[in-house]
Amino acid sequence: MTKCSDIMTEELVYCMPGDTVSEVARLMKKEDIGPVLIVDNGDNKTLVGIVTDRDLVLKVIAEGLDPKTTKVQDAMSKKLVTCYADDDVEQAMSAMAQFQLRRIPVVGENMKLMGIISQADVATRVDEPEKTGEVVKEISQS
Repeated sequence: MTKCSDIMTEELVYCMPGDTVSEVARLMKKEDIGPVLIVDNGDNKTLVGIVTDRDLVLKVIAEGLDPKTTKVQDAMSKKLVTCYADDDVEQAMSAMAQFQLRRIPVVGENMKLMGIISQADVATRVDEPEKTGEVVKEISQS
């Protein structure tokens, strides 16, 4: 049984709810990523949300809000789909397919952020090509 902790990426990019949307957008550009995980603070790293480039476009730019003053907490998604480090990867893959997500945060006790699993992690680190192909197909139907 492959656990989520076996394939997750541990080098994470995150920010705090009080950071501005401009700061997050610059971080996305610098790191060449679409989603940024939101934690309550840099010490205990409790996951409180996620913000994507799409969130920034729909919730900030399309609404005419100022990215320099709008806080991440006003643009982030608070309804999170996560998995636990000890969960079987199958559970994470099922959640990714069900909710059509390309990545899913991995948490420990009290929502402490531990890592993230992406479609690429599943495709390259799980030796189940048929299952992986099916998950990728389901996710891509969004």
